[in-house]
Amino acid sequence: MEALTTVETAQKLGLTPEEFTRINEILGRVPNFTELSIFSVMWSEHCSYKNSIVWLKTLPKSSPRLLVEAGQENAGLVDIGDGLACSFKIESHNHPSALEPYQGAATGVGGINRDIFTMGARPIAGLNSLRFGNLQSPKTQWLLRGVVKGIGDYGNAFGIPTVGGEVYFDDCYNVNPLVNAFSAGIVETDKIASAIAYGVGNPVYIVGSATGKDGIHGATFASEDITAASAEKLPAVQVGDPFQEKLLLEATLEAIATGHIVGIQDMGAAGITCSTSEMSAKGEHGMVIDLDQVPCRQENMQPFEILLSESQERMLIVIKKGKEGEIERIFEKWDLNCAKIGEVTDTQRLHFYAKGELVADVPAHDLVLGGGAPVYHREYEEPPYYAQNQQFDPNTVEEPQEFAEYIDIFRFLLSHPNIASKRWISEQYDSMVGTANCSTNAPSDASVVHVKGTNKNIVITVDCNARYVHADPEKGCAIAVAEAARNIVCTGGQPIAITNCLNFGNPYNKHVYWQFVGAIKGMGAACRKFNTPVTGGNVSFYNQSSDEGPVFPTPTIGMLGLMEGLEKRVTLDFKKAGDLIYLVGVPKNDLASSEYLYSYCGVKNSPAPAFDLDEEYAFQQNLAALIGEKLLASAHDISDGGLLIAVAESALAGRKGFDLKVDLKSSPLRGLRFDAFLFGENQSRAIVSVNTAQKAAFEAKATALGIAFLAVGEVGEQKEWRLQNQLLLTLEEGEALYEGTLPKYLNV
Repeated sequence: MEALTTVETAQKLGLTPEEFTRINEILGRVPNFTELSIFSVMWSEHCSYKNSIVWLKTLPKSSPRLLVEAGQENAGLVDIGDGLACSFKIESHNHPSALEPYQGAATGVGGINRDIFTMGARPIAGLNSLRFGNLQSPKTQWLLRGVVKGIGDYGNAFGIPTVGGEVYFDDCYNVNPLVNAFSAGIVETDKIASAIAYGVGNPVYIVGSATGKDGIHGATFASEDITAASAEKLPAVQVGDPFQEKLLLEATLEAIATGHIVGIQDMGAAGITCSTSEMSAKGEHGMVIDLDQVPCRQENMQPFEILLSESQERMLIVIKKGKEGEIERIFEKWDLNCAKIGEVTDTQRLHFYAKGELVADVPAHDLVLGGGAPVYHREYEEPPYYAQNQQFDPNTVEEPQEFAEYIDIFRFLLSHPNIASKRWISEQYDSMVGTANCSTNAPSDASVVHVKGTNKNIVITVDCNARYVHADPEKGCAIAVAEAARNIVCTGGQPIAITNCLNFGNPYNKHVYWQFVGAIKGMGAACRKFNTPVTGGNVSFYNQSSDEGPVFPTPTIGMLGLMEGLEKRVTLDFKKAGDLIYLVGVPKNDLASSEYLYSYCGVKNSPAPAFDLDEEYAFQQNLAALIGEKLLASAHDISDGGLLIAVAESALAGRKGFDLKVDLKSSPLRGLRFDAFLFGENQSRAIVSVNTAQKAAFEAKATALGIAFLAVGEVGEQKEWRLQNQLLLTLEEGEALYEGTLPKYLNV
């Protein structure tokens, strides 16, 4: 028999004395070490959401398209019509990537794809959202190289295209990078699988890779701050094998297609512990599990090691009794382990045996989110910096007077790591493998992926400007949702749902928790406005270090849109010389939280950019109407860097010149600072180009809609970028600045 535990043991495993007392009450006795280990991972923040669930419940989670309730399955599931559904989700792998960037990022990709195909869906596209520290730092360069290679190697070998993403750099991420992985897949609505266990006597199988000692207590590790001692926890970082995952994908989908699978769940965080408890609790059943039957890579693994291992490429499946042989033959064909380790019971408890001895006896319901896992109402308070942000006076920033300084600002922004090309990264990802992906050679604000055999296309994006969220969590997170929707609308799609990855510091820090609460409020308001319910996602707290403090609050939004056919698809590249360039939306005298103000002027404290949710919604509806009339040659939302950067990005994508001319004394611009007009990041705006033959129709339709528009120039005949009749840069100079940043820092 294992020795009984103490409150000191519990604290070493990340549990509080109060939680240890509660475990004693649930069991009616003192737990042994294996049982306490089970509770420690299942009640960790990573698995239980104990510090976030109160607020997550306030988010909108329903629409006629949603096929499963948020948090009830491995991933979200949205009806896209004609008997098809899209399963999609985003999750973090931040702490593992901070210590071992290659495997941390690779297994993040593997894990999110398993969440998709355990729903019965075949993954067809991946994206990622990455945050790193100062790019001049050798450590940041090492982390960036490792993460990008990990994502590329795993995704490319697994055979799922990486079609887009975002990368930002800021000193707040120096110690704790953020690695958020997104995946989307397609499933026929009559072939959806569920993470559930029921049917007394139905056999329980573990399939896929053997179980090793990698990833033990990974969920607990992800639920604490990064410190100097974190490197000692490298065994908590999993090791991935994309080729094994490809086999597991094919075997899993073939097994699900037989109709003999009762339930299936990926073994992600907390491994066997998580899958057995969550499937049992959902089905209101129990399981008896013989750990001696689990295929292991190492000899003499202890029961708690087998239970908590987060070895990759594994699934837990419950099979209809009598159908074992057919399922076993499928996994044998794909050369994968398929071992019966137990069966379903009616006890609603988990009984784990090893060497004939009962090593753990725990109630499934009390382990899980929504069951007996603790739920906390954390205190929060507004941090002092917020009031300081609101006091920002743009008049304290001297407006440039000479044209030469505008050229300097433009060059600075065009080559800034947050704006400059990420081609060095994207070229390491295979964007065409395994699918008829139609976004690769046509640049657009969101990625467009064709659904084979149909006229449908999913339109997907990941977005979050964490600087905005730090400045004002509620407004900044609403902007993240709005920008994701705006990117989909600019591409010709209709936004329909989101998933989120909520990256924050320590929830016991009242200022951090204030950021979290504000972000949830902003997200909820925006999602209700755009009718884009939350399908699920991931909360990642403890993204901070003892030296650097918390990262910027980074609630990454992964949004799904739908496009019927490609006729209304719009790209961001300028098409031909002579096309007219318009600003759509209202320019404002706003510098707040812009890259220009933050990085060039060095002003770190300012509010979030000007934003009104009603104005944004109307803007997007009207822009969609213009696109629906096929009046636009290109569309590109104005975000990082402002109007001039948006114009330059469209020119770069089309390898064109441009000639911008605006009358600052005209009524729309009178009283505006020129730097605010060019580099401000107020929301609800886009740069569009219009063929001269469509000029009258465009202006008439925009006027009828009541949408603000302003002619700002035209696409140039020459490969020159001109502003107010003066040369800014040549196209060649612009390309060198835009494309040269990452290669310069990484020496590639």
